[in-house]
Amino acid sequence: MRVLLQHSPNSGEPPHFVQLMLQPDLFGGWTLLREARREGKSQLKRSQFEDRASAVAALKKLRDSHIKKGFKPLPPPGRNVQTEIPWP
Repeated sequence: MRVLLQHSPNSGEPPHFVQLMLQPDLFGGWTLLREARREGKSQLKRSQFEDRASAVAALKKLRDSHIKKGFKPLPPPGRNVQTEIPWP
């Protein structure tokens, strides 16, 4: 599961991207990856969850907080972003 968000700041500045991904781990848990990219810099944060439901809830919370900050969801190539995670 993946969500890609973009924020276009004032004109003349490059856009900021945030990618949120959920991946199962080898021990039955789930990993939430948050990758933030801006002007050649990137940052990767990982969070571990015991079950899928809590991982999806955390992903939705992060997605919603970024949308409130002005980020816009971008669909992955060939996919519709609304089919990835249901909108509230």
